[in-house]
Amino acid sequence: MDGIPFWLFGLIAIAAGYLLGSIPFGLVITRLFGAGDIRQIGSGNIGATNVLRTGRKGLAFTTLILDGLKGAVVVIALRVWTGDISIALMGGVAAVIGHNFPIWLQLKGGKGVATTIGVIIAAAPFVGIMTAATWAIVAATFRISSLSALVALGMAPIYAFILDRPTVLAFSFLAVLGWARHAPNIGRLLKGQEPRIGAKSSSTQSN
Repeated sequence: MDGIPFWLFGLIAIAAGYLLGSIPFGLVITRLFGAGDIRQIGSGNIGATNVLRTGRKGLAFTTLILDGLKGAVVVIALRVWTGDISIALMGGVAAVIGHNFPIWLQLKGGKGVATTIGVIIAAAPFVGIMTAATWAIVAATFRISSLSALVALGMAPIYAFILDRPTVLAFSFLAVLGWARHAPNIGRLLKGQEPRIGAKSSSTQSN
């Protein structure tokens, strides 16, 4: 890597990933298109699932794509620049952390599912395809976004162990982080109180 120390590449990757991941696309898009402050709707999160609760499917889809691209772009750019998957994964993990805890919003962000899947697809395409397919199948079957996310994130390290072992540690960390961020959802799932995909809401629920 042209004589640049590994640790310096790592710091650059983490900083760049975090700052890009911190861009709150859901909040920016909903305000830009007159849908209000997404933090005052539904769960109060800034991700695509909560944007969908505004009833604006186009805004939710745009948020989903942009949040996914945050993770993917970081991984691809760093891998092209350094040729090192570990550096790329550092940046990708940092992007997810940035989405979850954005500096611009007092560390109150989303749950990082789209950004995580973007990271996985960019770092290990076959693992990413399997993870995204798992999310889609569970979502189509049960119509519960959080359940889809929990299953997909939990399966990602298993897929990685089978298909792309160098990514197992990073994907395991992202799975644990994702499950931790969904702790309130897990409680509601166990009580049968978790809302269905697309359910509108005009007030903030328990997060």
